[in-house]
Amino acid sequence: MDLIFLDAYLQEKIWGGQKLKDIYHFQLPSDHTGEAWIISGHPHGPSRVHSPQAYAGMTLAELYQDQPELFGFGQPEDTNFPLLVKILDAKEDLSVQVHPDDAYAWTHEGELGKTECWYVIAADEGTEIVYGHCAKSREEFLQMAGEGQWDKLLKRLPIKAGDFFPVPAGTIHAIGGGALILETQQSSDTTYRVYDYDRKDKDGQKRQLHLDQAADVTHFPSQDTLAQAHTETQAGGQITELWANTHFTVYHWQVKEEIQVDTSNHPYSLVSLIQGQAQIEADGKTYDIVAGQSFIIPHAIHSVKVRGEASLICSHPNPKQN
Repeated sequence: MDLIFLDAYLQEKIWGGQKLKDIYHFQLPSDHTGEAWIISGHPHGPSRVHSPQAYAGMTLAELYQDQPELFGFGQPEDTNFPLLVKILDAKEDLSVQVHPDDAYAWTHEGELGKTECWYVIAADEGTEIVYGHCAKSREEFLQMAGEGQWDKLLKRLPIKAGDFFPVPAGTIHAIGGGALILETQQSSDTTYRVYDYDRKDKDGQKRQLHLDQAADVTHFPSQDTLAQAHTETQAGGQITELWANTHFTVYHWQVKEEIQVDTSNHPYSLVSLIQGQAQIEADGKTYDIVAGQSFIIPHAIHSVKVRGEASLICSHPNPKQN
């Protein structure tokens, strides 16, 4: 059984830059490329299989539907790949936004809701995020937004490399300019924009806001979500569970020499190397990987060894609760 390596789908954004090329050597479509969808089955940005050769060129969505044995539970009833992993290069501030939960998103958008989380790969000095709000009710939120009281409405936090933030559906948020972030999320592209700094797009038009929908899905009052990390220390590194929620669990693998990772309780695992380089040993085969590469550990592989000096983010879906 082989690991499944993927090629990223690159997204141009008004706020994007060139770090995805400078750091990860992606071939960018422009000098304002904001997102690399490195593990994606979403139709708005499908990643494609690079190897093994038997599946090369297939989209992840096609592979998920055609080869269900690679992914364990959830098939064939669940035909949409449930997670999406991105690297975001925020040269400028992203819009202030919020995402719906599953119930609202299915009713109004016909897709999953969007719970996500951020691992900060790098951040320029002084970089901040918007994380939460100060309104006590929907009415107060709409009043403050309508009056442009953004400094009073929005909560801001400074960030640095290595920080981690859960962003459940219903959380007002925005990534600040100067941040490079790996985002793990449900496979959804539904965003309700609250504020965009009155920016104009390439056609000279302000981007659409969605205040009514945002007010529908935002938590009032704002809810703080604390992620209590759990770390397993090995002689050659450590494995930290960063956050487990209803939809997925996400981990940080910090490798100094060698770690062994048990994946037997996961249906499959999504792995992205964000810093350094490493060798992965899985099912008797060895793979050399570098920063920016992503792969899937299929269901039949129950353990991997990771050697080198590297930082990796891993995630897996969690089974649905009836």
